[in-house]
Amino acid sequence: MQLQQQDQAANPIWKVIGASSVGTLIEWYDFYIFGSLAPIIAAQFFPQTNPTAALLATLATFAAGFIVRPFGALVFGRLGDLVGRKYTFLLTLILMGGSTFAIGLVPGYERIGFAAPIIVLLLRLIQGLALGGEYGGAATYVAEHAPDGKRGYYTSWIQTTATLGLLLSLGVILGTRSSLDPDATISVQKFEEWGWRIPFLLSILLVGVSVYIRLRMKESPLFTEIKASGKISKNPLRESFVHRANLKMVLLALFGMVMGQGVVWYTGQFYAQTFMENVCRLDFGQTRTILIWAIVLATPGFILFGWLSDRIGRKWIMLLGMFLAIISYRPIYQQMLAISDTKGMTADPARGRVDRTILPAGNSDHSLVNVTTIAQFDNGIIEKEVRKDTLYLSEKPTAKGKGKISRTLPSGRYWQMIGLVFIQIMFVTMVYGPIAAFLVELFPTRIRYTSMSLPYHIGNGVFGGLTPFIALLLTTIRQGDPLVGLWYPIGVATVCLIIGTLYVSNRIDPNVND
Repeated sequence: MQLQQQDQAANPIWKVIGASSVGTLIEWYDFYIFGSLAPIIAAQFFPQTNPTAALLATLATFAAGFIVRPFGALVFGRLGDLVGRKYTFLLTLILMGGSTFAIGLVPGYERIGFAAPIIVLLLRLIQGLALGGEYGGAATYVAEHAPDGKRGYYTSWIQTTATLGLLLSLGVILGTRSSLDPDATISVQKFEEWGWRIPFLLSILLVGVSVYIRLRMKESPLFTEIKASGKISKNPLRESFVHRANLKMVLLALFGMVMGQGVVWYTGQFYAQTFMENVCRLDFGQTRTILIWAIVLATPGFILFGWLSDRIGRKWIMLLGMFLAIISYRPIYQQMLAISDTKGMTADPARGRVDRTILPAGNSDHSLVNVTTIAQFDNGIIEKEVRKDTLYLSEKPTAKGKGKISRTLPSGRYWQMIGLVFIQIMFVTMVYGPIAAFLVELFPTRIRYTSMSLPYHIGNGVFGGLTPFIALLLTTIRQGDPLVGLWYPIGVATVCLIIGTLYVSNRIDPNVND
């Protein structure tokens, strides 16, 4: 304790939080930029004979990064409890940044065939392993610097980095897309062809800055103290998962709190995006700006609920967030559908138009015809349908089949959609704001990095990370119900709510003895 007080004097807590948060934010940016660009990546790295299957394959690759996170938690958690917090999550940052940069260099499916998705999958697995070691280190590092009675408040700043990393990825994507060409149509084409690589390549600059900052950080005072006294665990994995008392706490953390927190997090911030784009058919750019506004408005909730958990405990705040999500998800998503629906609406002929463009079809003598139909309905929604077909010699310039539809909401409906996503992200802040302090307080310093990382990354990486994939898969199986995908997060959160209510204690910054 004396060493911790001396360290707090030499390294103010805000300096510790800032140094930890910058690196963690960049890691989340690297990790989530893949999911934010899923539809474009599907077109780049998978065959397009079945676009839905390509998107599912992309989301499965995205989910693979989550599935390996528990293995990263074991590898880097053990390293963090043996070597130290600082150098372990410095290593994870380098691995994450390097693999993200490499994804931006991988040739597409048309150039190297199935080697493209295989390489991307391998890089995605490296990302997942790195993230599995990052979060536990950053949360532990901040918690072990935090003064007594304020652990929830100070660790809640680390909790904002996951959402802010998603926000940063969305901002960079939209900024890159709009800067490629003054003509919006050409800008979109350039971004889908090669501009999407820029956000991946930019990550190497962000990582370089973060590595410099982290090299200047000192080791956690509590870890330094137990290292000086010879109390470091000789086998953190064995102590964490073989000793019955500690294993019980690991399982209770997972099934009584973290898996429910995980599905709420990924439903509010990832499935909401997938749903708006693929079910509501909203425009790519508008979908991202809706998320950006909702995230900006809701982010202070992380700090609020972290602070509140220091006063009334962590348990009931997180369980209340799960309960509210369970009872309101289907009404919220039903309203999202209603806001974006054009069925039964009348299109204004004066405001509609049909544009045709004919382009050469590669090296052949034929051409490609694009037919863009734009209609504005009486509820203010603008709907654009783009149909593509091969124009053979001797045929008239028409396009056949069903095209890709995107809708743009008018101002009133746009802000209604922001409000619905905002409510979901407020649920996220309730379950996620206090979770770092909750997990840190369950385990002693000597095995804390290992013990807290595994349930966190199983709950978030497996149960939470699979949410977009499983939800979309359910909608393809039962196509008559566009809300069927919600039963997955509702079911997982319900199980967690029951277990958490019955068996989890309401901790408030207890004194963990080693």
